[in-house]
Amino acid sequence: MKKLWTLVAATGMAGLILAGCGGAQKDAKEKADSANNSVDSLSKVQPNNKMAVSGPDADFAVEAANGGMGEVELGRLAEQKATNADVEAFGAMMVADHSKINGQMKKIAAAKNITLPDSVGSDVKKMETDLAAKSGADFDKAYVDEMVKDHKEDISAFEEAAKKVTYPELQDFISSNLPVLRKHLDAIQKIQTKMK
Repeated sequence: MKKLWTLVAATGMAGLILAGCGGAQKDAKEKADSANNSVDSLSKVQPNNKMAVSGPDADFAVEAANGGMGEVELGRLAEQKATNADVEAFGAMMVADHSKINGQMKKIAAAKNITLPDSVGSDVKKMETDLAAKSGADFDKAYVDEMVKDHKEDISAFEEAAKKVTYPELQDFISSNLPVLRKHLDAIQKIQTKMK
C-alpha cells in the first residue's frame, strides 16, 4: 500500500509540474481546475486521505470564485465608466457584496484543500475588455445586459450545484448566497426596465 501511495503521489506531483510548465496556455481558472482534479484523483485511490478533494465541490468552488472575482472587477469598471447613476450604484453593490462572498469562498476552500483561481479566467477577461471599449450609454446598456444574463446563469449554476456538492460548508454557502444573487438580478432587471 505504501508503494501505491508513493506512486500516486509521484504521479500527482508530475501532473502539477507539467501543469505549471504549460502555464502560458492555461488561464487561472483552468490551472485551479487542473490542480483540483489531481487532488481529486487521490480520493479514488485513498478515500480517507485528508488531502483528497470532492470533484463536484471543487468544480463549483472554482466556478463561483471565478464568477465572484469577475463581478468585483466588472463592478469596479461600472463605478468608473457608468453615466447612469443606478448603474454606477449597482456596480458598487457588486464590489461590496461579491467581495464579501469571495471572502467566504476563500475560507471554505482553504479548509477543504480546494485550489481557487488567483485571477479571473479568460472568459471574464474578454468580457471586461469588451465592456472597457464602450463608453457612455453604450457602456451602461452593455453592462446591464451582461449583468442580467450573468445573474440568471449564476442562479441556475448555484441551484444545480446545490444538488451535487457534498460539503456542508458549500451547501450553506449556496443557501445563504442564492438570495443575494436573486436580489442582484431583481435590482439589475429594474434598472434594465427603466433604461428602455
